[in-house]
Amino acid sequence: MIEIREVAPGEYDIVGELTVRTYVDGGFVEAGSPYVERLRDTATRVEQGRVLVAVLGDEVVGSVTVAEPGSPLADIAVKDELEFRMLAVSAESRGTGAGTALVRAVIAEAYERGDQSVVISTQPKMVDARRIYDRNGFVPDPARTWAPIPGFDLTVLVRDLA
Repeated sequence: MIEIREVAPGEYDIVGELTVRTYVDGGFVEAGSPYVERLRDTATRVEQGRVLVAVLGDEVVGSVTVAEPGSPLADIAVKDELEFRMLAVSAESRGTGAGTALVRAVIAEAYERGDQSVVISTQPKMVDARRIYDRNGFVPDPARTWAPIPGFDLTVLVRDLA
């Protein structure tokens, strides 16, 4: 059974490396990109938002960063939205339900907070993650497509909670 909980300080390095491996090995980020250090820096993500982990047995197999509107980690969330970022599941643990459990934990948190929606930015290469998002009611909002760097368009997906 998969347990979802806050990351513990002793797990920051594990989560950072898992996130980097997921993004670099998946072809979502170039190994030399400055973004790699942001993916690795779990401590800062915890200071600026929240990091949840998926634990299977006694092993951290996935994580997600939760960002409130107006926080340094929130790229797209506006009032009454909760954003999540950097969803990562180890290659060996794909298919266990860890990614789905993490996404559902964010949706549940947004419901509890009284938010109107949950948002995520994604790219076309993130096929496995996109299946999770689609199954959980996320839909594209083309008007919110954005590019953190020129030529690198990200699709915003929204899960309405109302």
